[in-house]
Amino acid sequence: MGSLGDSVSPGQHVAVTWDGSSSVESLQELVAQVQTAVAPDGKVSVENVERLLMSAHRDSCFDGVLLGLVPGSTTIHGSDILVEAARILKPGGTMIIQEPVDLQADHGARLRSPAQLSSAITLSGMTSVTQILNVALTSGQMQHVKETLGHSGTDLTSVRIRATKPNYEVGSSRPLALLRRPVTGKPAVDPAAVKLWTLSANDMNDEEVDLLDSDDLLDPDDMKKPLPSTLKAQGCGEGSEKKRKACKNCTCGLADELEDEKKNSAPTPTPSACGNCYLGDAFRCASCPYLGMPAFKPGEKILLNPSQLQDAL
Repeated sequence: MGSLGDSVSPGQHVAVTWDGSSSVESLQELVAQVQTAVAPDGKVSVENVERLLMSAHRDSCFDGVLLGLVPGSTTIHGSDILVEAARILKPGGTMIIQEPVDLQADHGARLRSPAQLSSAITLSGMTSVTQILNVALTSGQMQHVKETLGHSGTDLTSVRIRATKPNYEVGSSRPLALLRRPVTGKPAVDPAAVKLWTLSANDMNDEEVDLLDSDDLLDPDDMKKPLPSTLKAQGCGEGSEKKRKACKNCTCGLADELEDEKKNSAPTPTPSACGNCYLGDAFRCASCPYLGMPAFKPGEKILLNPSQLQDAL
């Protein structure tokens, strides 16, 4: 049984997978060898690799899983098979896998290189991934690989890899032993430092305590009223001279300044709808209340007596 002797021990529960690329006689021979290795209290379970994902095996129920070890097997184990094998292994259990590889395989090829196969086993959750055997494919196996996988590479071989499941279950927890220092009481404090940083009510009445006036902390420049331009926020007043805009929630006074400019630049309301009352009778409408009065300047206060208003009505 070669290198299996280091991985299968008496009393263990071992799963052996098989596929259609190997003969029944080869499977029976391998199962007999494993049964001898785990006797007298061990147990061997045989599972078709294509139906492994549909099996009802519970988590962590096997001490070892043998994939593709039946002589003549050319099965390529996908990542789902590798993950399932890792799931049914007990913590510390051993996986032994053998499959054909291409020593010059490119990324994405049907056949993996030995390094790519080791990486796939590691990604399934296994550790201590080690190649333990490298044997050449027989002519029959070479032909079977090319026919079933359509692989045209010529640098083909078969490798056997052993890996171990970590000694813990996925999701398990363990309390951490934190280093704690023994409590020996409060640290000693220098009395001089305590006296230096202690301030009592009596100290405030001491004539030797020199208190600073808060006004003395201000420089003459601090007392100057700031210019409105220095109070403007970034972006406030940006734009052309004719279309200055104050920023939202303006606090620098620009919004009020623009509002005053708007009021001062507003046109003086005219006394009537026609807007020609101040020009004289030649420009006034027939119902103008200023008929008969001399022209006046816009905005000038004009007083009409009651008789004039009555005539206009």
